[in-house]
Amino acid sequence: MADGRDFYEILGVPRNASQEEIQRAYRKLARAYHPDINSAPVAEDRFKEISEAYNVLSDPATRRRYDAFGPDFRQVPEDVDPDAWRRSRAGAGAGRARTAGAGAGGGFRYGAEGVDFDIEDLFGGLFGGRPGRGWGAIPGADQEAELPLTVEEVYRGGRKPVTIGADGQGTFEVNIPPGVTDGQRIRLAGQGGRGSDGARAGDLYFIVRILPHPVYRVQGRDLYAELRLAPWEAALGTSVAMDTPGGEAKVKVPPGTSCGRRLRLRGRGLPNPRGKPGDLLAEAKIMVPPDLPPMERELFEQLAAASDFDPRRRQ
Repeated sequence: MADGRDFYEILGVPRNASQEEIQRAYRKLARAYHPDINSAPVAEDRFKEISEAYNVLSDPATRRRYDAFGPDFRQVPEDVDPDAWRRSRAGAGAGRARTAGAGAGGGFRYGAEGVDFDIEDLFGGLFGGRPGRGWGAIPGADQEAELPLTVEEVYRGGRKPVTIGADGQGTFEVNIPPGVTDGQRIRLAGQGGRGSDGARAGDLYFIVRILPHPVYRVQGRDLYAELRLAPWEAALGTSVAMDTPGGEAKVKVPPGTSCGRRLRLRGRGLPNPRGKPGDLLAEAKIMVPPDLPPMERELFEQLAAASDFDPRRRQ
């Protein structure tokens, strides 16, 4: 055990912590203290005790033994009843005092229902008769890197070579599922920090970051894009061709479309391997010619004179 410290204390979790809480605490501490990441003199020893605590508490059966027997859980035989063990430990001090003058062979014996066992025998099985102090193999640390992707790359997915590290020596082929979302993690098993003494390597996680796009704005799997309309198109209605990541699509513009109205193209957003794809929402923006030829100006003047429409009046 790590200098007698409580394993829950080492990981900074309460004794009733869930397995998920224990795993999160371990990952946070491992990233901070792994020798591949932290070069401080105390980092390696700290990481070793963190790893020992996690190895015990992450296994439900081992955790139950640790909760039952405390620091002696490795030396207590499997068939020992925890209540009997605690009673024997409570009387162990008095028993050793009574046998102190009996020589090296004297040991405290606890008897229950005619069955005796020697406390010293319980400690003699593992690690050459004394608690083990070897740390053993240290698993490699999990590592993270950001993976910048364009909207088009997110839409189609596929394999992408990614280089990380200032020296450019870490190059990986990353399989990108179509429709990944911003913040999603892509795991490359065994590509993280190297383990010591034959222990498994950690995993490498790529965190998806969708790059800003000149046309599309991404929210989850939905895409938002500006749809520019002439005043007469918005007023009379029309059908407009619009580019989407999956190819050209037709947008039906209803008559009387005002600026800012959103026209939904279902299923034309980002794909979803496990469900419905996202939508593309075309946001109407009415454009006015900056310079009107004389004929067009005359027509607009006639419209202004004939129309009683007041855009500032709330409907």
